Amino acid sequence: MQANEGKSLEASVDGKSYARIPLRTRVVMPDDDLESVVMEYAKDAVQPGDLLFVTEKIVAITQGRSYRLDEISPRPLARFLSRYVVRTSYGIGLGMPETMEMALRECGTVRILFAAGVSVITKAFGRRGDFYRIAGDKARAIDGPTKNTIPPYNQAVVLGPKNPREVAVRLKKMLGGNLEVAVVDINDIGGNILGSTLDKAGERRLVQILGDNPLGQATQSTPMGIVREV
Repeated sequence: MQANEGKSLEASVDGKSYARIPLRTRVVMPDDDLESVVMEYAKDAVQPGDLLFVTEKIVAITQGRSYRLDEISPRPLARFLSRYVVRTSYGIGLGMPETMEMALRECGTVRILFAAGVSVITKAFGRRGDFYRIAGDKARAIDGPTKNTIPPYNQAVVLGPKNPREVAVRLKKMLGGNLEVAVVDINDIGGNILGSTLDKAGERRLVQILGDNPLGQATQSTPMGIVREV
């Protein structure tokens, strides 16, 4: 077991210690089958009682939900709204016209405009995060390219996955049913469980366990991992 550079192999939550074991894979492509990828890299690594966590990005990619930048034609509204999104070193979010355009398509123009309007008002009072609270998980899960994104996704926008809970249930059954599975959206500033075979308390605990993003944010090529109590 080896942690990614700059990350710890173990984390402690509520007095228990957990190993977070990253699984290195080849670059997953749109024509790959998710179940085949998981079987290839995780089947022999997981043990009964483990939790397998899979990034939302590889789920979405294998569902055909990645789009090259040259396939996206942002409307003027997308160009306008994207200028007001705060960009961070952890990801571009909706701060480029192409990702904002996909948010408008995914979430609906009315919802995005409402989220933007509320955000403008509440930011004036020092409150943050209302845009994504209103826009929802679909907007939050959209990934745009950054300087560290692995090709070919350094020239692509990846949407959130469809039916993540159903994906988790299917993967659990495929791996024998004696472990749990979660589809996660984790980065260096926070995390979200998009779908899992856990209950709500288990999902909240998993967010804490993965709080420092053990899979990394750059070129680690570890789009899935194992949580194991130690």
